[in-house]
Amino acid sequence: QVQLVETGGGLVQAGGSLRLSCAASGDTFSSYAMGWFRQAPGKEREFVAAIRYGGGSTYYSDPVKGRFTMSRDNAKSTVYLQMNSLKPEDTAVYYCAADRWGSGSPNWASYRYRGQGTQVTVSS
Repeated sequence: QVQLVETGGGLVQAGGSLRLSCAASGDTFSSYAMGWFRQAPGKEREFVAAIRYGGGSTYYSDPVKGRFTMSRDNAKSTVYLQMNSLKPEDTAVYYCAADRWGSGSPNWASYRYRGQGTQVTVSS
């Protein structure tokens, strides 16, 4: 059982930056692949980024590649999503999710544990 809590969302102007954090508790964090997903109003949830269990390999969706960076600190049981050059179309609720022994799937259904989400709003 893993509990996930996202923090770091907020309102930012286009071109600005935010760093999201997702703190995990309840199990051995390093054994989980972690993913970030987002859902904008009226749209389906979409994959943003993922990192495989243990660390190392990261994966990004095309819309965020080159602007977002995902990392993990296993000692702190936390993953981060550094978001730079933000655009209004990045506005969404951002969710983190955990997949035990996962390789970093872009599929929401692969992640058994999900956080409650944090709102990111980018103004133009």
